[in-house]
Amino acid sequence: MRSSTKNGSDTRAQDLLEQLQQHPALHDRIAALLEVVENAQGDAVKADEAEERVAEELRRLGQEALQAWAERKNQRLAACYEARRDCQRKEKKESGGTPASA
Repeated sequence: MRSSTKNGSDTRAQDLLEQLQQHPALHDRIAALLEVVENAQGDAVKADEAEERVAEELRRLGQEALQAWAERKNQRLAACYEARRDCQRKEKKESGGTPASA
């Protein structure tokens, strides 16, 4: 029973890794946040310092996330617009107008 939970966790971890690989900027921000949590640089001696660094990294993460969202939304809208333009072009009549009466 425990192995099925571990497999589910492994799958979620793999899914998350694949998603982060698609968004390198977010990957970098998550890595920076983890460095703060682990105090990798050893410069956060007090809780206030750690809190300030976490808040700054979360702000940057939020900016990167919204930027990625906006870029993806723009790509989707552009693709949708292009698809509609293609459809409209295909439906356009080739008629030169009504023939002149003689």
